[in-house]
Amino acid sequence: MHTGKEKVSRIPLAPVLLAFSLAAGNVFLAPAAYALSELHKAPGQPNNDAPAAQGQSQPQSGAAPGVPMADPLVNSQNNQGVDKTPGAQDASKPAEVIYDISKVPEPVRKMREQIVEAAASGDLERLRPLMGTGTEQTQVTVGEPTDDPIGTLKDLSGDPDGDEILAIMLDIISTGFVHVGQGTADDMYVWPYFAEKDLKSLTPPERVELLRIVTAGDLSDMQEFGGYNFYRLGITPQGKWKFFTAGD
Repeated sequence: MHTGKEKVSRIPLAPVLLAFSLAAGNVFLAPAAYALSELHKAPGQPNNDAPAAQGQSQPQSGAAPGVPMADPLVNSQNNQGVDKTPGAQDASKPAEVIYDISKVPEPVRKMREQIVEAAASGDLERLRPLMGTGTEQTQVTVGEPTDDPIGTLKDLSGDPDGDEILAIMLDIISTGFVHVGQGTADDMYVWPYFAEKDLKSLTPPERVELLRIVTAGDLSDMQEFGGYNFYRLGITPQGKWKFFTAGD
């Protein structure tokens, strides 16, 4: 005959130990899981479960809590309207007036000297070798090119031999000049500098210099027109005589 005590002692120990182990594991793992979740919160960060204070907005979704957003690499407002293209000119800055011909490249000085000599000779034909041919021909009219630039200049002159146009050319190329279009396809030395200047801002000496080329009536008309529109002459830095034209 077996007693109750003997029955208790015969209960298998393996299931009991297994149950005890699982229970103990849950006890120790629960705090660890709680601590891991706490790592996602920065110190001092409010509880997301609490209602937001009145007047305060919740952080945008997708932003890491407690991590400041990086500053933009480019300030678009500060860079608006800035042209950084190489060679670009500041339109608000007037071109420098040059009188010293030694400041220009040698090809420019040489071409100017040849033009002066040819014009001073009184022989319009002496300009022809300086004007080039084809697409490299000096422009003497605004618009369509002419097949005979010398003949065109003679027609524009007030006399049959072209002496007047030669005199105008000498007057033009004897003034101060400007260097425009640096670093571009339009890089040019231009005579007279009035072609690139606001005529309403002329100083008294500049007005006198301009009146050596045009009449007072012409100057008044130009100021009303909005700019210099008499003859101008351009030579490239490579010494090519680019144009001798009148107009805006």
